Parts: sequence; C-alpha cells; structure tokens
Amino acid sequence: MAMEIRCSSATARDWTGEALVVGLFSDAPGDSSRELLKARFGDALLERMERRRFKAKPGESLVLELLNQEPSTLVLVGLGAAAEFNLEQLRKAAAIGAKAANGSGASSVGLALPLEGFAPVAATSAMAEAVRLILFRDQRFKGEAEPAAQPAQVELLGLPTDQLSPCQSAASSSQAICSGVELARELVAAPPNVVTPAALAESAATIARDFGLQLKVLERADCEALGMGSYLAVAQGSDLPPKFIHLTYSPQGEIKRRLVLVGKGLTFDSGGYNLKTAGSQIEMMKFDMGGSGAVLGAMRAIAELKPAGIEVHMLVAACENMISGGAIHPGAIVTASNGKTIEINNTDAEGRLTLADALVYACKLEPDAVVDLATLTGACVIALGEEIAGLWSPSDTLAEALVQAGEDGGENLWRMPLRASYRAGLKSGLADMKNTGPRPGGSITAALFLQDFVKKEIPWAHMDIAGTVWSDKGRGLDPAGATGFGVRTLVNWVLAGGAA
Repeated sequence: MAMEIRCSSATARDWTGEALVVGLFSDAPGDSSRELLKARFGDALLERMERRRFKAKPGESLVLELLNQEPSTLVLVGLGAAAEFNLEQLRKAAAIGAKAANGSGASSVGLALPLEGFAPVAATSAMAEAVRLILFRDQRFKGEAEPAAQPAQVELLGLPTDQLSPCQSAASSSQAICSGVELARELVAAPPNVVTPAALAESAATIARDFGLQLKVLERADCEALGMGSYLAVAQGSDLPPKFIHLTYSPQGEIKRRLVLVGKGLTFDSGGYNLKTAGSQIEMMKFDMGGSGAVLGAMRAIAELKPAGIEVHMLVAACENMISGGAIHPGAIVTASNGKTIEINNTDAEGRLTLADALVYACKLEPDAVVDLATLTGACVIALGEEIAGLWSPSDTLAEALVQAGEDGGENLWRMPLRASYRAGLKSGLADMKNTGPRPGGSITAALFLQDFVKKEIPWAHMDIAGTVWSDKGRGLDPAGATGFGVRTLVNWVLAGGAA
C-alpha cells in the first residue's frame, strides 16, 4: 500500500498516532516545541533528554519509547540555531525524522516541525518530498528482497487551517515529482546489461503509454539521414543499436511556450580507445546516462502534473561507448548534423559528441529555451564536489530561473563562466574544432563545445551533474546510490513557466 501524506493543523500537543516527530532548536530552551512537549509528557521527558545528552544540534536525533502512551514513540530532531533554520534545514529535518520514525516500525507518523517564517505551501512541498525520498529503497536486484517497510500515513502538523487545501494539493504534486525522481534513480542505478539504449526507449514508451504523450524513436538509419555523424561516431563501436528518443508533452489548449530538455544517454562508457583504466571508476560508468535518467524522470512528473500552456520535448541520443574493430579511432574527423567537422582527439569525451547532434535537433523544434543535463566532466567534480552541479548559460534570465528552481527543490547549482577566450583550446588544425581542449578549465571548454551547436538566438543552459548523480554514502534526501539529481530542478522550472 502506498504511503499517504496528509496535511493537518494539529500540533505536537494534540496529535494522536504511533510515532511523533518533534523538531527542537539548540539555542531556544523555552521555545514553543519544548513547552508543548512539557505540557503533554511532563517534566520527566525533559529529564530523559538531559540524561541522553540530547543537545538539538543540526542532524541530531533521539528516539524515545513511551510505555503505555499514545504516541508510543517520540522522535526528537535537532534543528541547530533558530536564526540559521531555513527551508533546506526544514527539508533535512523532515528526512531525518521520517527515517528515524520509520525505523520504529510505526504505521502512522506525525511530523511537528517549526513552520514560522515559511510559506505554508513551500514548507509542505519540502517536507512531503523529504519524507518520500528518504524512505526510497531499490531492491530490484536482491535475491531475497526485504519487505519495503513504510508508514501507511504521515501527517504534516501545525499548518494553518485556512491553508490546508492548497497545502494538500502541494503534497499531492510533490508525490508526482518524487515518482519522477525515483524513476531516475532506478534507471541510473540499474546495471548496463539491463538499462541499454533500447531499455531507455522502452522507459519513454511506458511514460507515453501511461500518460498519453507522443513518442518518436529514431533508429540508426534515421539518424544517418539527418546527418548525425557526431552521435553515430560514438555509437558505432557497440553491438547495441543506438536509439534517438524524442518524447513530447503537449498541453490542452493554447501553447504559450515550447521547452526542450536534453539528457546525455551513454548507458555505458568504456572510454572507447581512450580506455578508462583502474581507478577511473569504469565499473560505475552505468551512471553516465544520469542526464537521460533525469529528463525521463522529469517528463514522467510533468506528464502527471500537466502544466497548462507549456509544451515540453525530451531528447536523448542513447548509445554505448565501446571498443571494437568498428569503434571510432582517436584522431578521426566526423561531421555533425549542422555541418561542423570535429577532430576526435579523445574518444572518452564522447558525451559532448552525442549531445552536439541532439542540440542541433532541439533547435530545429524552434523552442523558447533548451536545457541539457549531462554527467559530462570530471573537471566539474573537482571544481564543485559532489553536492553542487555546474550551470553554464549565456542567458541571465534562464540561469537565474534554474538556480531558483533547484533551490526550491533542494538541488544546488552554481553558475560557471562561458569564457570566450577559452574557446581557443578547441581549435583544430584540420577540422572546425576538436572535441576536447586543454586540461585546465575542462568543464568550461566542454560547455563552450556544446554552445557551438545551439543557435545564438535560442536561450540555452547546460548542467554538468557528474558529481551529483551518485552518492556512495548517501546525503541529504538521498540514500546511498543514484540520487535522481536534476528532476526536481527541471520540473520546478517548467511549472514556474520555463523562464528564459
């Protein structure tokens, strides 16, 4: 049975259920939450907190079993300093509390966190997403999967009575977004012998079938007819045929904006003849289709939420980058579908080659904006680490809208420069350009390469999610493994109107 998330005006003092989660500040010993706990459970509870040395530091939690009482479990979550408590801290506290309460086996959970200063709808969305995403578990490939234990009902407490209806709508919408994140996580986490180019196409077909979207899949011959020599150069080394996937959401009524989401779709990247070696995480190169996972997840959410007036196209040039007698050679020159010739000086810089033809195709759709997502460069990981994705765009409006959309969804983006002088590093003595520049500024030259395949009059943004697509130990709302990064940013941006 699916977990139900409900909104309530009840408080920690009067809520009834099995497990109550209460957030406490570290620097406000007389705050309202402590007073509510004292009024309901008496001074003995505060004494137990003292004995257990609970200091309410950020991320700290304490689970107390209450004998012969309702609730039977009390979960205290530390919030840190009150002045530093923001929407992101609220999101994390909800996740920590939900995870701790779920560990108690409770079937009903009440989440009482301080909401003063937050817009009720925004707070509801943050908490609802946190609860759902932190409890996600992928056990598809376990020989003996454990039962997926989740509470049957979670109530978000302390919401204003006059805001319960819009808050409940926000909670429902958040579940569609979470379904998209979970789809992205499952695609990225699956092994490369399961998620192939054909499997990505089938995932798109499932979305199209379930939600009434339009789907077009271009086969190798179709791509050849369109002159996609850059994309097909990468695909030619694999025994698996490439699949160029075009999924379209069309709203009812007038179309006011047309947006295109492009995801890198390398279902496995060996590096080609520039083979990835030991220590290069070759065994993890199943996640090199993280961009395609994100855009497929976003389309699944958009299809369910049905934003009015906005047409959304999703493009994935899916293939593998493998070694064979037919694989592309280092030093080869290929021609992209816009006529540009590219000298391939590194076969392990293959994602940009596939994206080049996808971006040319995107521009032919005459969109109001194009956003691409890709696990593109290790250089971006070095620059920004594993919690922040890089963002490049010549459009201030588009960049600001994406940063805000990411912030609203708990995904961090940092705008990086498109420094024109670095373009010199892509010059080739034989072709129009090389596919890689010098090592310094590698993520910037990669973005500059992509920019050459986008019409100047079309607002465009590139997101490098190489560091954020996977978490070995888990972080924030993400358990260990695939994160589904990018889905919430894209959906929030589209729902906000797709400003560019």
